[in-house]
Parts: sequence; structure tokens; C-alpha cells
Amino acid sequence: MSITENINTAQYREFASSRAALVTGASSGMGLHYAWQLAEYGYNVILVSNQREQLEAVAHEIAEKLGYSYQKFDNEGVLKSSHPHWVTGIYMDLSDPGSAERLFGMCRTNKIEVEVLINNAGIFFFRDIADCAPEKVGTILNLHVYTSTMLCRYFGEEMRRRKKGYILNMSSISTHTPFCGISLYTATKSYIRTMSKAFRLEMKEFGVRVMVVSPGAVATDLYNLPKNLQNLGVKLGIIYKPEKLVRNALLKLFYSNKKEYIPGIVNRLFKPVYSILPEWFKMWARKKTAFLQK
Repeated sequence: MSITENINTAQYREFASSRAALVTGASSGMGLHYAWQLAEYGYNVILVSNQREQLEAVAHEIAEKLGYSYQKFDNEGVLKSSHPHWVTGIYMDLSDPGSAERLFGMCRTNKIEVEVLINNAGIFFFRDIADCAPEKVGTILNLHVYTSTMLCRYFGEEMRRRKKGYILNMSSISTHTPFCGISLYTATKSYIRTMSKAFRLEMKEFGVRVMVVSPGAVATDLYNLPKNLQNLGVKLGIIYKPEKLVRNALLKLFYSNKKEYIPGIVNRLFKPVYSILPEWFKMWARKKTAFLQK
């Protein structure tokens, strides 16, 4: 997962050890790669996930491979570390409406200066709205919309005060055309995309960079696609490798003034086509993908 072949991170290492990067959904998929690569930049890393075992395994592996200290919050929410580089995991359900406030409070209590916020946590399911369990509707709305917004609000205020910070929010290429079965996913990701672009303008004059990433298909388990099909998609160039996506996203977040990053030339070329797909095609696609609804 090393990024040293692709970017010289020396200019970050000198100061990053006193600052932290917070990554949500960090136990798997793209979140895992964000955590690894930000640690390689020299940041102390806070991993947040609702997958306890995977979370601790990733945090331990980063600490072991990179020479970081693995730290845990005690029962009072105190994090103690004298090591110049540390990594910690916070087990938390971010679909809980109070989670963003608790997470921010833990960082503030421990005087952790979060310089990079990666709003990556997300869920995906294929089901018509009328067939979704009400609690599942609430989960995706809270996770994608409310918690992401409140994390931007809390940590964004601190970054604005310091006149320094980076916020990356994960959206989706699906926001360019609504499809049956992923209505809630597309709608909530559309909110993230729109909010991020406006939030970027609000924060720009204060030296805080905000960028939204809108990927197409990525070789992770989010979509429950079998590994053989993921590998085939990567070979055909229609599915993106998560480590490559994350590497490019961080490069653009740190070194450019880009407001949105759409990975992959296929997605960039076909983005205008997605928005004008006729309704008959969408209904045809609905019939062909009905078996995916579960």
C-alpha cells in the first residue's frame, strides 16, 4: 500500500506528527486505504468504524508496519500517548444521530487537532423505497446526510479557526442519473455532492480545502460483487482499484484546488451520457436488475 513511489511525502512528515487525520468507515474498502495512506503521509490516524474486530486489526497492522504506537481510549474517553506517531480505532455506529457530537467531543477533550477529515462511511443496498424497512431508511439518511454534515460542521469550525484543514467527502457517479433500486443511495450521495461544493466556497477564504470524490464502480465489497467479477472489471477498466483511487484523491486534495474528483476516464467521458439516459432504458434496466433487490 506504499505511496512513496508515487509522491514525495517528506514535506508533510515534518509537521503531520502533531496533527491527526480522522477517517470514517476505516476498517475496510476505501476507508482502509485512506487510513493507511494518511499514516504514510505522517499523520496520526483515528479510524472510526462499526466493525470492531476489523477496526482493531487494521489499526494494529498500521502500527506494526509503520512503527506507530497503537493507542486506545480509556473508559473516560482519554487517549494517552507519548509516541510521536500513533494510531487509534474508535468503535462507533455513525448512523446514530449523536455520533458526530461524541466523536468531536472525544477529539476536543484530548486536544487532538484533526487536520484531515475523510467522510467515507457509507452503506449500499439495492431495493425500492416502498420495500425498504423504515429503520433502514433512517440508517442511510442519518449516515450519509446527518452525520457527514455534522462532522463537517464540528471539525470545519475548528479548521476555519486555525485557517488550515482538509475535508474530503465521498459521493458517487450515480448522482448524475437516478436509477430504480438505488434511489436512497443516489439521493443521499447527491446531497453530499451538492453540500460539499457549497461548503467548499464557504471555507475557501479561510484556507480550508473541501473536495468531493464521485467514483463509479470500485473493487470493494460495498456492492457485494464477487471477487472474480471485481477482478474482471478492473482488467476491463470499468472498475477502479481502491488504493489507486485513494492515492489520486489525496493528491488532488492536498495539491490542487479541485472541487470534485471523478476517477477514471470512462466515468469522465460518459458522465454527460448518464444524465440524458431515456426513461425507457431505465425501466429496461430495472427489469434486468430486479434479481439484485434483496
